[in-house]
Amino acid sequence: MKKKKINLYKLFIYSALIALAVSIIVPVLWVFMASVKDNQEFYGNPWSLPKAIRWENFKEAVEIANMGEYFTNSIVVTALAIGILLLVSIPCAYALARFEFKGRKILSGIFQAGIFINVNYIVVPIFLMLLDWDIALRGRFDRGFFLDNRFVLALVYAATAIPFTVYLLSNYFRTIPKEFEEAASVDGASHFKTMVSIMIPMAKPSIITVILFNFLAFWNEYIIALTLMPSSTKTLPVWLINLMQSQRGAANYGPMYAGLVLVMLPTLILYVLVQKKLTEGMTVGGVKG
Repeated sequence: MKKKKINLYKLFIYSALIALAVSIIVPVLWVFMASVKDNQEFYGNPWSLPKAIRWENFKEAVEIANMGEYFTNSIVVTALAIGILLLVSIPCAYALARFEFKGRKILSGIFQAGIFINVNYIVVPIFLMLLDWDIALRGRFDRGFFLDNRFVLALVYAATAIPFTVYLLSNYFRTIPKEFEEAASVDGASHFKTMVSIMIPMAKPSIITVILFNFLAFWNEYIIALTLMPSSTKTLPVWLINLMQSQRGAANYGPMYAGLVLVMLPTLILYVLVQKKLTEGMTVGGVKG
């Protein structure tokens, strides 16, 4: 009887996982097929296979909405944000996980509380704060800095992602045996050298995990980029919205879905490359807290 219950439970789990996979794979495949269709095929049967592959849709999507500039902006902002995030979060997570100091528990609690703050709810105060700083700067130097600046946008991205990143990395650092640090100390290594030479290489799976998660968040982020970069300097999600509006108004669906594919491809490629490390980082870094 007990074995039968276990088998039913496994059947339920497998069925749920298959249904979830299908619900994700089918829309993705549909978008890929839609990106190489013409309008007549949309009006006929949207679920049919394309009669011919129209690569012109991708060319049109790039040329109409000037994708190159937006793509470059997204690459620069995402790379800067991840670099700043890792530069700040790794030493912070290492210190919280491996050292005892006054206020450590309070600081750790603040980081954990920060995980539950949705940055979209505080984007207006952030914008008003940066706007005040920008106005003050323009009054003194006749030019601003804090708005329409890719570095500032990357800095805001990194700041909003620090709580989750520190939480995940600190949990992973706690799983590493202290014998490695003791051996490094005997050899005369400083705390900084121990972190760089020993702890960071051993925490590689967890670091790859936070890179992937934050890459997805920064690459697909729309609200903050639209708010803090109000002029012509936009990121790829903003470009995609503009493209979708223009193509939907013109009833030209092929380039619209081609734009969706162009935005999705980098994230899909990155996930395929780091899939094994991602699983390892999540299973180890998320267990011990």
